[in-house]
Amino acid sequence: MNNIVLTTPAMLFPAISLLFLAYTQRFLALANLIRNLQLKEIDKSKKSGQIKNLRHRLYLMKLMQLFGVISFILCSISMMSMFLEYDIFGKIIFGISICGLIISLIISLYEVWLSTGAIEIALSDME
Repeated sequence: MNNIVLTTPAMLFPAISLLFLAYTQRFLALANLIRNLQLKEIDKSKKSGQIKNLRHRLYLMKLMQLFGVISFILCSISMMSMFLEYDIFGKIIFGISICGLIISLIISLYEVWLSTGAIEIALSDME
């Protein structure tokens, strides 16, 4: 019925690796924004709102990476379980791994939504 074999969880490894590259790039961009904000002379009230937004986005990135790592670990445990012929346990862990990946992606989508909103505000300030 369910044709999940040892190689099925292995298919997630490249996806998770690429996901972490993307997360790292987003983190580096956010860190760069924070450093630039520190150097700029901006009205205190505007700076306070930006700092709050950046702090929230940094927290979201932490969560994205946490759930991504959990997904990666569970995927590895799933493969080991299937290798040791604990197929049902391996399938359950693989399902939980997919859920972790989905949570990570949803948080990532929300963080992108926030970052584009911040860019919109910056653009409107420039007009």
